[in-house]
Amino acid sequence: MERPDEKQPATTTSPKLAAPDATPVVLAGQAAVSMRSQQTNTIAGHERPASPHPLRHEIRVWTRDLLIAIGLALVIIVFLYQPVKVEGTSMAPLLSDQERIFINKFVYRFEPIQRGDVVVFWYPLDHSKSFIKRVIGLPGETVEIRQGAVYVDGKIVPEPYVPRQYEDLSDFGPVRVDKDKYFVMGDHRISSNDSRVFGSVGSQYIYGRAVFAYWPVDHFGSLSTTEANTR
Repeated sequence: MERPDEKQPATTTSPKLAAPDATPVVLAGQAAVSMRSQQTNTIAGHERPASPHPLRHEIRVWTRDLLIAIGLALVIIVFLYQPVKVEGTSMAPLLSDQERIFINKFVYRFEPIQRGDVVVFWYPLDHSKSFIKRVIGLPGETVEIRQGAVYVDGKIVPEPYVPRQYEDLSDFGPVRVDKDKYFVMGDHRISSNDSRVFGSVGSQYIYGRAVFAYWPVDHFGSLSTTEANTR
């Protein structure tokens, strides 16, 4: 396709027009640009041709933008999120056996671990295994369980995510959570191997927070830190 601003070879004996100044226009006015465009079109001898296939051009643009968006999404998933499979029922009813979820691997580089977070960590007694539990006690706090009710520093902790049928009515503690460690428990209290057994978990072993469930489809959705048996 020829460029409209290129001077075409003369085909008649009419006097030649002076070529436009090649110096870039620096005025910020539309009039100067319009004059330059008009002068160029006069020298070329015809109007700027319209694109012969505007629809094809639009399709190419949309396809390019779609591919870029898909690429960015894949980069975010690969580097920020990690798919994991849940095994066991210690986090029921929030998470079921064989459920697939995404965890955010970098969230704790930018914000602190909070009470109620559902975290994934290396099992303290066997670092080749990963566990998923809910954070109950923070560093420096004292955790105690009285007939199933959880107390932190003497104050009861509301737990809407623990259904009555999953409560463990036994007593535990009190225990003080060491510096840079977290007391974690499963929501299915009567069927959970957690900090009541293996102690508090060091922050260096916690490598992600559960953020989204994607399989099975009836569990598809965000994982709230206080979600109970509502799905």
